[in-house]
Amino acid sequence: MSNKLNTKRIHILGCPIDKLSFRETIDIIDNAIANKQQIHHTVVNAGKMVAMQKDPELHKSVTEATLINADGQAVVWAAKFIGQPLPERVAGIDLMENLVKLAYEKKYSIFFFGAKEDIVKSVVDKYSKSFSPSIIAGYRNGYYTSEEEESIANQISSSGANILFVAITSPKKEKFLYKYREVLSKVNFIMGVGGSFDVVAGKVKRAPIWMQKIGLEWFYRFAQEPKRMWKRYLFGNYTFIKLVLREYFRGTKQDKA
Repeated sequence: MSNKLNTKRIHILGCPIDKLSFRETIDIIDNAIANKQQIHHTVVNAGKMVAMQKDPELHKSVTEATLINADGQAVVWAAKFIGQPLPERVAGIDLMENLVKLAYEKKYSIFFFGAKEDIVKSVVDKYSKSFSPSIIAGYRNGYYTSEEEESIANQISSSGANILFVAITSPKKEKFLYKYREVLSKVNFIMGVGGSFDVVAGKVKRAPIWMQKIGLEWFYRFAQEPKRMWKRYLFGNYTFIKLVLREYFRGTKQDKA
């Protein structure tokens, strides 16, 4: 797939990732919204990159996104290890929070889709009070049947939103956004934000800054919900390391050939 934004990209485990800083990412998004263009954004972490190896539909939905950032610190470390360094980690929740502020400053509107009803309502109420109700184009919880999917996509499209945040687990959110990309073509910026609504609503605490910087945010998350997260992190991280090492040594052999 061609890079519509003409940004520099690296490739890890068959996945392109844009070589962009946090500030560069914000500026690209702001410019796209101002010029009535569309960016389909996604982030990748170790777990998602592992899942992409066995899920062709997820792989396609991620690699065909307009803008791809490295959310996980493990991905940033892996990029450096294989000789394709990235400027920095672009965390999805930080990006979302900054874009909410941008929406208020530039008079953009946002549709919030996902999480439980009380959680998404709490997020909308919080941002309405912190900024203005005018930034809210609409909201909906993330529980629905397959028969409701198209009507939800149409609801979002008709809301007039410039920005769409989708707080649904992977790979469900990626597949939904890819499937209804044409229906959502009027929305200028589309982004999956995983469990970010839970953090904003106060249901889940985010790791301290020092843990984020040394790449232990995943451990802090695991400590809060060990029964739900242990398998994802234990097997996901192990498999990711194994795949990166395999790619590194494959590249070393090719360099010597």
